[in-house]
Amino acid sequence: MYFVCRWREETPLSKRVVVLPDATVLDWFRRGWGCPDPEEWIDSELGGDVYGLDSIFEEARKRRLPPPESVDHLRELLREHLWVEGDDDATFIRLGRHSLRVRTDDDEVDLAYYFVDDALAAAAPDRLAFALHDTWPLPAGAAAADAIFDHGVPVRTLGMAASGPDSVFSVRLCWSPPDTSRNLDLAGALVFPGHTLPDFAAHLRTVDATDISRWPHDAQLLWAMVAPDEEDVGAALERYARLPGYDPSPASLATVGHDASHREVLRLLTPEPATGSLIRPGPHIAQVARYIDDFFGFDQWFLFDTRWAAAHPDLARSLLRYAAHWDPYDGFAPA
Repeated sequence: MYFVCRWREETPLSKRVVVLPDATVLDWFRRGWGCPDPEEWIDSELGGDVYGLDSIFEEARKRRLPPPESVDHLRELLREHLWVEGDDDATFIRLGRHSLRVRTDDDEVDLAYYFVDDALAAAAPDRLAFALHDTWPLPAGAAAADAIFDHGVPVRTLGMAASGPDSVFSVRLCWSPPDTSRNLDLAGALVFPGHTLPDFAAHLRTVDATDISRWPHDAQLLWAMVAPDEEDVGAALERYARLPGYDPSPASLATVGHDASHREVLRLLTPEPATGSLIRPGPHIAQVARYIDDFFGFDQWFLFDTRWAAAHPDLARSLLRYAAHWDPYDGFAPA
């Protein structure tokens, strides 16, 4: 079974992945039930703290609650005793036969954690492949020029002059998304139809500021980071790694023309990326893990095209889903 914690981790992809010996979620909770020190047990089992998870084991110990005998019984106990913040609609604790998915917040950022058994992980790899990928960077191989990729995930499509049948996808994972109120109230990835990554920068910088002003913030920021006459969009992500703070957003973004917006970005850049930042440009995927500080850790930005996605369809779909909903199994009945 797998455990994934999506939080302020000290890893480039801001998540923790642990393989557990238990066959089911129920088995894991039963094994820990009645442990004398829940915080220490969770730390040793799951490789560190998991905000609020110890609460149900603490209540079990204090109240001498019997261990859960079934998934339905465990669901009742979780709803009664698991500490979850911000769950106004009672939808942040999702337990099925094969998985447990939980969303909460630590008073600074939202976080989510998942227990997923082997059967479910194998049955729907396009739901969990990115969540389980815990090493930097993502693989760089690409499919042939005539490759087809059907993502089937909610995205935000942005139009600009098209030059072909492919698409460029933009996924930015950050702690203070300007288009939503919370970091796990996710708006979805951006898609630019008609382009591959090698030609993307040249077309992006020609979009008029009036049109850009109606685009989502991430598209505006990407547009402003591309230099005049620049052909490689990877250079824009290198600049992103040099923007300081957890909310790097120029005040006058897209209110003036491209050249002026780019100069505004340049004024904010630090001389070098923060120590720990990781940048990997490439012809069909460009990626950056921007180190912020020892509290927030990293945020990430991935740009990839149809050719990369077609070569790694499960990874691509799961990454797009990671940007669309906090629960990778939202709407997936067998979970």
